[in-house]
Amino acid sequence: MDNEDTYFIPANFTDAGRVLGMFELRNCIEAVILAAPTLGICMLIAHQLVVSLTIKLIISLCLLVPVCGFALIGIRDDSLSRYLSVYFRWLRHRRIILNKGGTIKYEHKRRDFWRAKPAKARRRK
Repeated sequence: MDNEDTYFIPANFTDAGRVLGMFELRNCIEAVILAAPTLGICMLIAHQLVVSLTIKLIISLCLLVPVCGFALIGIRDDSLSRYLSVYFRWLRHRRIILNKGGTIKYEHKRRDFWRAKPAKARRRK
């Protein structure tokens, strides 16, 4: 009884909310959503090709593994949908930083500048 070793399991031994302790649930759902159309494309390609089953499987895996792997890993530890939403929000609200007189002034880009047609100048006689 005196020779027993006691080991304490740390709190972060398993990450809650992760699949297989590595991938977030959101990333797994996105991988399944992206894999479904890719698998459909692979099935269409497989029906058109007249080759052995091994070649069809290799072609399917060459398409599926990168798509699912990219969706599982994400971009900068974010899921693809979260990254895209942040990117489009940034595109919508981006600003130009101007430094005039020591203060930093933020101005929105004028989108209406390109859309609006200039008013015709009236001639004075």
